[in-house]
Amino acid sequence: MSKYTNVVRFRVKPGKQDEFERLFKAADKWDGMLMHVLAKTGEQSYVAYGLWTSEADMQTAMPQMIALLDSSRHLLEELSPHLGVTDPVSGTVVFEV
Repeated sequence: MSKYTNVVRFRVKPGKQDEFERLFKAADKWDGMLMHVLAKTGEQSYVAYGLWTSEADMQTAMPQMIALLDSSRHLLEELSPHLGVTDPVSGTVVFEV
């Protein structure tokens, strides 16, 4: 069974970065999650990265991930009318080093 990954891009409202970081830092590590990383990619830009034992484990944790997102929506700026406040992608891990 292949590992699975998800990545989500966010833009945080000015002055709300610390609150956003605290919410993500306080999040539980969900069953099947091997790693959860929040990277600051710009003054207001962030990327969250999750590594999972399987796609099924990630799908099982989806309600909890959505709850985390819901708790932080008020801190986020719209990325575009098409995307809304998040830009998520996920897929099978091809290789690890």
